[in-house]
Amino acid sequence: MNSSVITYQKTTMKAIISDLKQLTKVGLSLSVVFSSVAGYLLAVKSINYTTLILLAIGGFFMVGASNAFNQIIEKETDKLMKRTQNRPLPTGRMSVNVALTIAIILTISGIAVLYSINPKTALFGAISIFLYTSVYTPLKPVTPLAVFVGAIPGAIPFMLGWVAATDQFGIEAGFLFMIQFFWQFPHFWSIGWLQYEEYKKAGFYMLPMNTKDKGAVKQIIFYTIVMILVSIAPVLKVSGSFYIHPLTAVIVALLGVFMLYYAIKLYKSEENTDARKLMLSSVLYITIVQIVYVIDKFSH
Repeated sequence: MNSSVITYQKTTMKAIISDLKQLTKVGLSLSVVFSSVAGYLLAVKSINYTTLILLAIGGFFMVGASNAFNQIIEKETDKLMKRTQNRPLPTGRMSVNVALTIAIILTISGIAVLYSINPKTALFGAISIFLYTSVYTPLKPVTPLAVFVGAIPGAIPFMLGWVAATDQFGIEAGFLFMIQFFWQFPHFWSIGWLQYEEYKKAGFYMLPMNTKDKGAVKQIIFYTIVMILVSIAPVLKVSGSFYIHPLTAVIVALLGVFMLYYAIKLYKSEENTDARKLMLSSVLYITIVQIVYVIDKFSH
């Protein structure tokens, strides 16, 4: 084999891997795995590494499948937006059949892997894929309420870890769910604000009442406050065996106030630069809060 053939094969392999990464949105999938691992660590007394690895793989497959289905459904609208027009499906680099096969394989293997942990974990995984694909995605061009539906599968990973560890869905898992549920509104709406013109081209309703104004930011501020309250509530011992120390509650509250600061700044300025800062601070918030919870738990 001459070197040009080998180079060509390498390039194609690279292109295929890059397309697979885009189809499954690897970055997003990894952040979901991070959440489920955090949820698992909060629930266990001693770590079972087999369960942890299965949870990470199952969670990764689950989100990858949801994203692949989402891109199949939105193939035509993806062509309209700068952010998405270079994805494998709208460019024709990948056929719908190939993408569908990948999505189905990921769904079946993801649910099977989660089922091997316990049936409840698999059930929540399946619900998450179903809601994201069959309810959230089709609702995006119909109503701004799509974000509420999308927040449900988006909030499942954090509690999925707890369910994987305990085989229970109780108040603790409910709290983990609520924290990530309320967090998604400021997060999603700040992206909706930044991408407003783009989403409009595709006909997606991604802001409350579909208006880019102070009314939308009022909603962002409201949900940010609710998110902070739910995140510090475990200090009051209202969330079963999921409890945090007062110092942890203070750290979490300060992180929330940092996010709230940018939400209020956005309210005053209505500038994209502040929406971007809010979006970045929301990513920082959910990551650090989950780490702080885990540190708190293991320092008891």
